Amino acid sequence: MTQRVAVVTGGAGGLGTAICKALADAGRKVVATDMTADTAGGQAWLDECRNQGYQFELLGMDVTDFDACKASFKRIEETVGPVDVLINCAGITRDGTFKRMTADQWHAVISTNLDSVFNVTKHVVDGMMDRGFGRIVNISSLNGQKGQFGQSNYSAAKAGMHGFTMALAQETARKGVTVNTVSPGYVGTQMVMAVPEDVRAKIVEQIPVGRLGKPEEIADSVVFLQREGSGFITGMDLSINGGQYMH
Repeated sequence: MTQRVAVVTGGAGGLGTAICKALADAGRKVVATDMTADTAGGQAWLDECRNQGYQFELLGMDVTDFDACKASFKRIEETVGPVDVLINCAGITRDGTFKRMTADQWHAVISTNLDSVFNVTKHVVDGMMDRGFGRIVNISSLNGQKGQFGQSNYSAAKAGMHGFTMALAQETARKGVTVNTVSPGYVGTQMVMAVPEDVRAKIVEQIPVGRLGKPEEIADSVVFLQREGSGFITGMDLSINGGQYMH
């Protein structure tokens, strides 16, 4: 059987990297898209992954630009193959209390974290339905479920991702395409580990299992949802937060 192609947006980030590796270990041909692709940092990421035995493709793509996404996916289909697995993982934060939040902070987060899901998914979902197989996993957040002080923009975007998931899941269900959300809690990525140690300690105190999550634990859940054998699971939001928020 032809190796299925998986695309991971934000693939060079801490969580994206773990997802890319897990998908490759599961037999997928992985294309990572990331704004760092054409920089020295992007090349260093690619070289490090290749030294570990992962032959990823790395492509620069502005997920906030609909036409740029269209051109990128045309290139992927022509050079790598049709996309059967899509992981929407690109995201940013621009935190601030709502009183002090600027319009630029709001729009930057909504555009990157939510508009991007439309901009990216639009160019692969028809092909998935035509071929009778597709797996779309949207990486949301604990804070999209419960809200978070100083993150009205981020919480709104991440909550919106699951609304998108539930609606699209209904439209694609009879065509062999599943759409699901994964909502991680606090995970020990580089971004979280950069938080001052005393602040991290207070976060961990709120997590019943008593530790931060591991990127690989999130990646494992993504692999499960994109398997051929997971076709009866769609429209779901899988919470992976160590018991920090139960609903």
